[in-house]
Amino acid sequence: MRASREVRAVISRLRRRILGASEAEDLTLGQSTALARLARETETPATAAGVTTSVLAAAEGVRHQSMTATVAALAARGLLVRTPDPEDGRRLLVTLTPEGRRRVQEGWQARTEWLANRLQEECTREELEAVIAAMSVLERLTHD
Repeated sequence: MRASREVRAVISRLRRRILGASEAEDLTLGQSTALARLARETETPATAAGVTTSVLAAAEGVRHQSMTATVAALAARGLLVRTPDPEDGRRLLVTLTPEGRRRVQEGWQARTEWLANRLQEECTREELEAVIAAMSVLERLTHD
């Protein structure tokens, strides 16, 4: 149980720090993560035309109403667009604009650089090797 608590606590804190490293001043953390999630959700040919707000809400673990407000704010900033679903005109599909994609890429780069710098500044070679070993153990936990 102790290992479980510690892993969860560290992952939670590290996630907040990593996400905060790329948080744009004009976007909330929720908006930044929604943009990144939309980029991931629309990577495949099957979802390239966009996904619904419901899909985004479920993927982020938030209420549909909350995601609807987030999507509206991002659309107002020109970072995503909502278009009618060609298969069901009652639904809207959400996709990133070129500016939205640029912002996602910049965020990814900022987070990657922040973590790389922190690891380099804070860890000895032996500690880095221990981190890599621990990652393979944690990765195994992600498989069913």
